[in-house]
Amino acid sequence: MRPQGVLCSFRLLQRAYARSYLEATPGPGLRRGFQTVDSQPRVPDFAFAFDIDGVLLRASKPLPGAAEALSLLEDQGIPFILLTNGGGKHETERVAEISKKLDIQLDPTVIIQSHSPFAEFVRGTDEQSALEDKCVLVVGGEGDNCRQVAYRYGYKNVITPGDILTAYPSIWPFSKVFVDYYKQFSKPLPKPINLEDPTKSLKIDAVLVFNDPRDWGLDLQVVMDVLLSSQGYLGTLSDKNGRADLPNRGYQQDGQPPLYFSNPDLWWAAGYHLPRLGQGGFREALEGAWAATTGGPRKGVQLQKTVVGKPYQSTYEFAEKQLIRNRSRIFHTEENLGPLRRVYMIGDNPESDIRGANSYRSKHGSEWYSILVRSGVYAGGEPAWTPKTIVDGVKNAVEWGLKSSKWS
Repeated sequence: MRPQGVLCSFRLLQRAYARSYLEATPGPGLRRGFQTVDSQPRVPDFAFAFDIDGVLLRASKPLPGAAEALSLLEDQGIPFILLTNGGGKHETERVAEISKKLDIQLDPTVIIQSHSPFAEFVRGTDEQSALEDKCVLVVGGEGDNCRQVAYRYGYKNVITPGDILTAYPSIWPFSKVFVDYYKQFSKPLPKPINLEDPTKSLKIDAVLVFNDPRDWGLDLQVVMDVLLSSQGYLGTLSDKNGRADLPNRGYQQDGQPPLYFSNPDLWWAAGYHLPRLGQGGFREALEGAWAATTGGPRKGVQLQKTVVGKPYQSTYEFAEKQLIRNRSRIFHTEENLGPLRRVYMIGDNPESDIRGANSYRSKHGSEWYSILVRSGVYAGGEPAWTPKTIVDGVKNAVEWGLKSSKWS
């Protein structure tokens, strides 16, 4: 059965990571010195979770104190994880870039990106049939990057809106000015749009919004076409659309492909002095176009979709599991470490970082402390979700956490 509404299963996340790079041998970022003078390991009962954009980096440039903060935790053997709603690149590439920018060696086991759960759809889950050999529409990201990430996850048949525009420029005439750009990385479609025999036409089996869309108009139009189609055949229009005798007035009731978003963030901290609209902004635009087309909630029609990432419970649940695994790797044992009692979540976005930490209910007994920094999205005033404390930057946040845990 296709998942409805907002869903992110912990099982999906866990299997995706356990099968790939997160089970790798720990690198330098997990093997720093942490011994006391008597050579007995001092085991912290706390850990840290960091957002990236607006906390460690801004416009790809290191924020003050970021490298020092992470280096201090590594030197002290204190586990941490980078928990981001960002993406657009493979996890190993993202860690390598962050390591270079911060001039600190980080291990791939410390990062969870927004689209990482999509890796599990390749072989299928209880909620989604296997997509390894199916045709998936990958939306968002720069150039061809997200397609390449999908390939590395194991998808074999990946297309993008740019591929469709290159083959059929009239599908969105307002992007003709970008055709030369798309030709640099577009690939031939596996099948054409066949109006005489729609069953021989290009069929989309899933829509995966990997990263923030760049060409909103083209991406929105193509996604709308797919959602209004019959069984995902591009160029068709379902005759069930608008039927009052069917659930959801017939919309998305004719075998249309499932729609997945990798994160809900409306705003994110970019190089401009004010926050910029993110993937959540694109989703809201799509929801608005969908409502205008179908009648929306006024007529009892919902856009059926799945959203993963922060602030949802399962994302934080997996992050805690990964912190526990990393903690065991640091000390080379799973015995006699004691429980992980506290996790300090450091973020700049009250709606994702702070909300997620405040709302999370641990199955392992840990308490999550939210720390809001002023270096990103948050610009002052009363935040929508109240953190434990508000500080200027990430170094101050780590110092506050260490002091709270009485770690000298």
